[in-house]
Amino acid sequence: MSGRLDELQARLLDGDRRALSRVLSWVENGDARGREMLRRLYPRSGRARIIGLTGSPGAGKSTVTNEFAKVCRARGLSVGIVAVDPSSPYTQGAILGDRVRMAELHADRGVFIRSLASRGALGGLSAATQDVVHVLDAYGKDVVLIETVGAGQDEVEIASTAQTTVLVNTPNMGDDVQTLKAGIMEIADVLAVNKADLPGVDRMVSALKALLSLAPDRDWQPPITPLVATKSEGVEQLVDACEAHHAHLVETGRLADAESARARQQIVALARGRVLANLLNEIGEERLSQLSTAVASRSTDPHSAAEAWVGGE
Repeated sequence: MSGRLDELQARLLDGDRRALSRVLSWVENGDARGREMLRRLYPRSGRARIIGLTGSPGAGKSTVTNEFAKVCRARGLSVGIVAVDPSSPYTQGAILGDRVRMAELHADRGVFIRSLASRGALGGLSAATQDVVHVLDAYGKDVVLIETVGAGQDEVEIASTAQTTVLVNTPNMGDDVQTLKAGIMEIADVLAVNKADLPGVDRMVSALKALLSLAPDRDWQPPITPLVATKSEGVEQLVDACEAHHAHLVETGRLADAESARARQQIVALARGRVLANLLNEIGEERLSQLSTAVASRSTDPHSAAEAWVGGE
């Protein structure tokens, strides 16, 4: 087995896309071979710029991601795209398939697109997303773009995965109301206003500026970039804004702090998952079902049931 993994690792680091695809499949499915490859490849990661694109459904994130990648390629950068799609409730597989919407990038050998199922993750990211990003980073991608599922206000996990988070808004789709609810605004490093050729864009930009003026002082003021992704208009400026944010992180020393925070978040998330898996394996679904029935019948409360489950009672 070790010899086969040695060969696969060598092929991956030599740019073999089939080797990359196989490793990513292992990683996404929680295969022990994927974990071993991650252990081997992780020291080679840490060089890519990781940019997350999030926002409400219908904001045009896939088109923005597609055009963003094209600008990066024109600048001589290789690109990895992690497109997180909604999951099938039956198979847990991806439903929409952003690969379809990025078909024109498929022929470019400098771009690698991987669709991941969210698998019910409330923040729009599956547990495997960060691992997939690490592998693409080690593979040698200069930029890794993460397009999230579009879960709305809950979609804040991207800030703990990406170095730069782009919030994509659109006029006349209720986004001005969503923005004023503020939640997701706190994670935005760059604000993109897509479909800027539609009426209401000035109102959208004004609402964003007003909200930023009320926010606590930050050493980075998120720029607002209008664009029309379907016409490739304003995308260069969006890429420039992301590069400026990355330069700011490097100049202020915040990049290292952010990496440490991301590492901490992933460790905690993985540990939480292992603890839950151990509980299910050691105590079993039957005991959990018994406790669930007791809570549903009001013979005990959820906190007491959780304590009993963790304590093996």
